[in-house]
Amino acid sequence: MNPPSYQQQTRDLIDGLKAVCASAGLGNDGNEYKIIVQTFLYKLLCDKFAYEMKRACPALAGVDDWIVGWQALPEEAQQDLQDMLPAETPRLTVDQLIPSLFNRQSEPGFARLWDDTLIAIAVANNEIFAVQTDDGEKVPLFDRLSEYVTGSLEKRDGFVRALFNKLVGVSFERLFEQKYDFYAALFEYLIKDYNKDNGGKYAEYYTPHAVATIMADILVPEDQRGTVKNAACYDPASGSGTLLMALAHAIGEDHCSIWSQDISQKSSSLLRLNLVLNKLVHSIPHITQGNTILHPVHKVGKSLRQFDYIVSNPPFKMDFSDFRDDLESDANATRFFAGIPKVPNKAKDKMAIYLLFIQHIIASLKPGGKAAVVVPTGFITAASGIELRIRQKLVDEQMIAGVVSMPSNIFATTGTNVSILFLDRPALDTTNRDGVVLIDASALGEKVKEGKNQKTLLSHAEEQRIVATFNAREAVEDFSVVVDHAAIAAKNYSLSAGQYFEVRVEYSDLTQEQFAAKVAAYQTNLTEMFAESRKLEQSMASQLEGLRIG
Repeated sequence: MNPPSYQQQTRDLIDGLKAVCASAGLGNDGNEYKIIVQTFLYKLLCDKFAYEMKRACPALAGVDDWIVGWQALPEEAQQDLQDMLPAETPRLTVDQLIPSLFNRQSEPGFARLWDDTLIAIAVANNEIFAVQTDDGEKVPLFDRLSEYVTGSLEKRDGFVRALFNKLVGVSFERLFEQKYDFYAALFEYLIKDYNKDNGGKYAEYYTPHAVATIMADILVPEDQRGTVKNAACYDPASGSGTLLMALAHAIGEDHCSIWSQDISQKSSSLLRLNLVLNKLVHSIPHITQGNTILHPVHKVGKSLRQFDYIVSNPPFKMDFSDFRDDLESDANATRFFAGIPKVPNKAKDKMAIYLLFIQHIIASLKPGGKAAVVVPTGFITAASGIELRIRQKLVDEQMIAGVVSMPSNIFATTGTNVSILFLDRPALDTTNRDGVVLIDASALGEKVKEGKNQKTLLSHAEEQRIVATFNAREAVEDFSVVVDHAAIAAKNYSLSAGQYFEVRVEYSDLTQEQFAAKVAAYQTNLTEMFAESRKLEQSMASQLEGLRIG
């Protein structure tokens, strides 16, 4: 019998950690995700340290116990070895590693020992791994996780022992040799229970892998892979970072830096883990937890920092009435050029906050920069208001590169139809004169059930059809069209592909006899339908006459 795959072993570990939490009464508890994600991260950092130590000193990989081999080296050699580690490697001591703690699990107070170890690791690695808030505070790597378990000290000790019994069963060292697709699938599995819309501010949304792939492959076409250098990539509503990871992979993780902001503490924690998995630790200092619309933190002086690439799937609608009036300031006049949605008398939760994110993205995109933004499809045809003013700017200033209208239910958690805007801001003193690519992909995909919801899944071939058509700027009947900016302006700046498809009228050559036969058939059909209609009228009249009030 073949041993389980490495991916299956990793999934089994995640399931095992969740089972331990469930046994302790923490299943679906608000703190469960912290325990799972931070325990997983602790395992990841320990194995990353071991992996890099063995790379720096291959002799350690050939001994039964690499820790014993390391400790047997002269003290100066031990220090030299640590100095050789890459900058993004966590700094750990022997006592903080999983095998060392596992050997002490029978000691009373084991839970407190682990908590103390986590805090010590967080402090020692604060500069590399801490996320900051919009007021400059640092959010450390770890919490005192055992304290989320209610009950006696003995119960907490038992809980932590159970976690460690899962951690020692698999090594992650081979994980660091895997590729992006492995990380993406693993991360989605890890967070599938912790990244749902729970109604909070900027509630987390997991962007489908297909959407992330299409955005990245259009922003960085295959023939440009490896040529982009030192790119700054940004998402102002980053969630757990799906879009940023796909973009970074397309550019090359060592050729870009990631910048983000999201109001959710949970999302920032998940994004940090995603960065560790995807070899982007160098970008963690650029990750900020905070309100992007009210307090954008990424600035150069008093001006918004501008980026080479921006990707985003912002929240579409939510109540931001509590800070709406604070946005009407001279400082925001340029950023929110098209206006700020007013507070309605009813349904405040339906305030279109995505319109603020689009305007923020436009202000944050440098000349020559590219962006891709998920929007509700209604945005691309709205006849007036903020939506129209934004589209007018995008078209008149030739910033809009194209739009892909996606199938319905591409997101299982919302019935809102979505489209992806692709922006290509002209470099200074230049214009984009190639027209705008509009794609209607709404007929693609296979409908499947996901829980209680229906979801549309795109095949790899369908994803690549969208990408290839867009990048080739190809017009395909009833699928895509390339339209110049003047034609779009003439149609009230509509960005819906269907409004530009050519209407085709098919003509058939008929003899006089064939034409007469067709007309006769239509007349016969109409006569039969009228007769049936009269029968129904008579029947209804008869039944009405029979009605009596008793």
